[in-house]
Amino acid sequence: MKIVSHAPHLHSGNSTTKIMRDVVIALLPAFAFSVYFYGMQAIYVTGIAIISCMTFEWVINKYMLKKANTLTDYSAALTGMLLAFNLPPNIPAGIIVVGSLVAIGIGKMSYGGLGRNLFNPALVGRVFLLISFPVQMTTFPATDATTGATPLSFLKEAVGKGLNLNDIMPADLIQNSVLGFKDGSLGEIAGLMIILGGIYLLVRKVITWHIPVVILGTIGVFTTILWLIDPTIYINPIIHVFAGGALLGAIFMATDYVTSPMNPKSQIVYAFGIGVITVLIRVWGAYPEGISFAILIMNAAVPLINNALKPKRYGEKLAAAKK
Repeated sequence: MKIVSHAPHLHSGNSTTKIMRDVVIALLPAFAFSVYFYGMQAIYVTGIAIISCMTFEWVINKYMLKKANTLTDYSAALTGMLLAFNLPPNIPAGIIVVGSLVAIGIGKMSYGGLGRNLFNPALVGRVFLLISFPVQMTTFPATDATTGATPLSFLKEAVGKGLNLNDIMPADLIQNSVLGFKDGSLGEIAGLMIILGGIYLLVRKVITWHIPVVILGTIGVFTTILWLIDPTIYINPIIHVFAGGALLGAIFMATDYVTSPMNPKSQIVYAFGIGVITVLIRVWGAYPEGISFAILIMNAAVPLINNALKPKRYGEKLAAAKK
């Protein structure tokens, strides 16, 4: 038995379908930018991911779990869209389908479906593909004459070779990282559009500020400290925030209702952990990007965080005062 929260319970008027639909709408500006930047490749990747995720959920529900169709709640479509946002635009269709199967079949339906999964399904699919197909997942179509690598991987490789970042970093890299004119997955190149989507979710009260702000603030503070210590070996904090998947992860992945904590205190601890782990992996780990691993690790810690920081029961203070 799982205790979601303490009474009293007030109905907000929201539903799963409304919330999922709002998140899909919030992703549309970033999707539009990815189409502008990558063209039909962005539509191709996103379409395959959404269709395959929806297909696998329908098949598993009908023939394995013997449950009613859940496609109308938009959750499978959202998983496909988020998975696509974590993929390169030139990735083969077969790999997208495999990622969709892992995301839906293992990340979601193996736990019994929406509301029961411990880990974010799209990130389960993404990390599986990253480990299984590292070359295809880290190869991007070159958009300029210098590199087809993401800014984070390009700079991390330079540091590994003992190069001075001040000497090799392109003059317009910070500007391009903010504006989105750089190599990366569909969700990495559209930082400003991701922020726009996040504002929409805040206005619609689909998410609160706690998780996104604490994650990005933690990444920003720690990378700023390192950069001030030695800018020749540590990457500029603006690039850390805008060039990788930090914005997508903080706003759309870590805030998933099912896999994130239920109250503000827990959310702050959870988000701080994601920020710290992301920085540790990016700076000292083998991968240039670490937000996906950080979110999955903290997803696993959510039950412990909720238990340690669960809110007081309704009326508990009043009862204690009467004693």
